[in-house]
Formats: sequence, structure tokens, C-alpha cells
Amino acid sequence: MSALAPTATSSNRQIHSESRSTKLISPSALMAIKNLELRARIIVQGFWRGIHRSPYHGFSVEFTEYRQYSPGDDPRYLDWRLYARSDRYYIKKFEDETNLRCYLLVDHSRSMDYGSLGYTKSQYASTLAATLGYFLHHQGDAVGLLTFDEQIRDYLPARNRLGHLRRLMLQLEQATAGTATDLGAPLQRIVEIVRKCSLMVLISDFLAPIETLERNLTALVASGHEVMLLQVLDPAELTFDFDRAVLFRDIESGRDLFIEPATAREDYLQRLNTHNEAVRATCQRLGTGFRSFSTNHALELAMFDFLRERKQRGKTTSRFGGARKGR
Repeated sequence: MSALAPTATSSNRQIHSESRSTKLISPSALMAIKNLELRARIIVQGFWRGIHRSPYHGFSVEFTEYRQYSPGDDPRYLDWRLYARSDRYYIKKFEDETNLRCYLLVDHSRSMDYGSLGYTKSQYASTLAATLGYFLHHQGDAVGLLTFDEQIRDYLPARNRLGHLRRLMLQLEQATAGTATDLGAPLQRIVEIVRKCSLMVLISDFLAPIETLERNLTALVASGHEVMLLQVLDPAELTFDFDRAVLFRDIESGRDLFIEPATAREDYLQRLNTHNEAVRATCQRLGTGFRSFSTNHALELAMFDFLRERKQRGKTTSRFGGARKGR
């Protein structure tokens, strides 16, 4: 499915982020922060502050028992209520504290360079990837990265070493440079080079042939990897809420199309919904996770959705980090 972008400014309605009502940081405010690592840190800190508040009510991490605090333990996991009762420091001991190995596969193709809110899908996707990378890295997990368009652009093996997170952030900050989206090349490559079972998080708009995606996801799942797809779309792509005829450009092929939105909207939305349902059905059939985000969706909530998806699929995480089988 081709990605279209208007070449003229439209007066479509600005869709307000749900974060306003939940006192979360709006994505537009976050995108004003130039440093990607700082942006990710702010999101993760906001997530931790909100984990016991609405809209996270009822979401918790299971742990098996307590153990006494030892020098070097993370003080975030101290149980202060137990300290108040016993006057001793105890740490929550989580089930299966085995660290996770995660690869972030991020789409940097030209279609991701569209945005109607003052920032692009690519900026949102890179921020989401950076947030997940920052979060997992600071939980002691190994994080790798692969960026792509019609070819592989950058690759970092999964590591948890000093300086590795900074290299990951620098590669995520690279601007979109390619043209078409080729979901086949990165998935084929990751199957070839990653032999140990890992969590693969694919972040894209998925506006590409469903057949290619299905074929290569099948190979990835067959290799024993846990796979999760995070779809990123702009609100204007989801509503086609343009109020007058404008010249559109297919930003992957370069073709110009003059479109009357009132007559094209119904057909466009039907095609988009059919395509997205096909992606969702493919994920369901293969047993892979799938979440779809609009770029006005608060990134703290996207973080929560990512963790909830893993929990619902029978996975949870030690300290929201290492993977284990659910009960």
C-alpha cells in the first residue's frame, strides 16, 4: 500500500493527544527535545511515576519472595512498607531473573518521513525504539538495532556494555534516506545473523505488500524468536480528514496525484482498514504480538501497551526486563 502525503497545507483538525486528560507528556512536547536519549529517559521516568496510577491501575509485576538488600542492588526495588514494619531493607525477588536479548528493527524508509503534527512518523518510531532500548538497557538486558528502508542501513548486535546505548541512540537519530519500504530484507538478514532466540520488535507503518511481510515473519517465528510488531501511523493517514482538493505525492514512488478527499476518503479508508486487518490477522495466525499507534498517542502509554502485550501473550518480565513464561 502506497503512502501519500499532501503537497499543500491542509486545514484538517488537530487531534489532541489523550495524554492531556491523563497528565502525560504530549508527543509534540517531547519532540521539541532534540536529544533522543534525554527524550527516552523522560518517557521512562514518566512511565515509572505513573505505573501505579491511572491509566495503569491494576498492572503489576509478580515476584516470589523477598531477600535482604545487598550493596549494589537497585534501590528502586526496595519495599519501603516492609522496611517500616521491620526496620530492615528488603528487595523484591522476581521470578526468573534471566536477562532478555532484544532487537529493535526500525523502518527508516521515505513513507515514515510523513507527519501532520509538526513531527514525522520516523521521529515517533525512533523515539519509541529509543525508549524501549533505554528501558531494557537499564534493566540489564542486551539490546540490538537494525534500521532499514529498501536495504539494511545500520546494524548493532545486542549488547549491554558501557557506551553501547549511546551508539544505539546515534544510529536511531539518522534521518530517513531511502525510498521504498522493503520488509523482506531486514527480516531475512536478522534470521541469518541472530542464532540465539531473542525478542524481535519490528517498528514500521507496514504500508508494504502483506505477502512479503507474512513470508518473512513466518521464517522469523520458525527460527524460535519471539516477535512483536508495533505499527506507527499519522492521524491524517487514519482519518484522511482533508477538507479540500489537494495535490498528493506518493513519497516512495514520487508520483503526483490530484485528489478530491470527499470522493476518495471512503475508498481510501476501506483499503487502509483492509490492509491493516490483514497485518493483524497475519500476526494472530503466526502467534506474534501486534499493537498499532497513532503518532499523537502518549509514548508512556505506548510503553505500557508494549509490556501489556507481552504479559497477555503469556510473557512477563523480571523487573519488566528478562522474559519468562507466564503461568
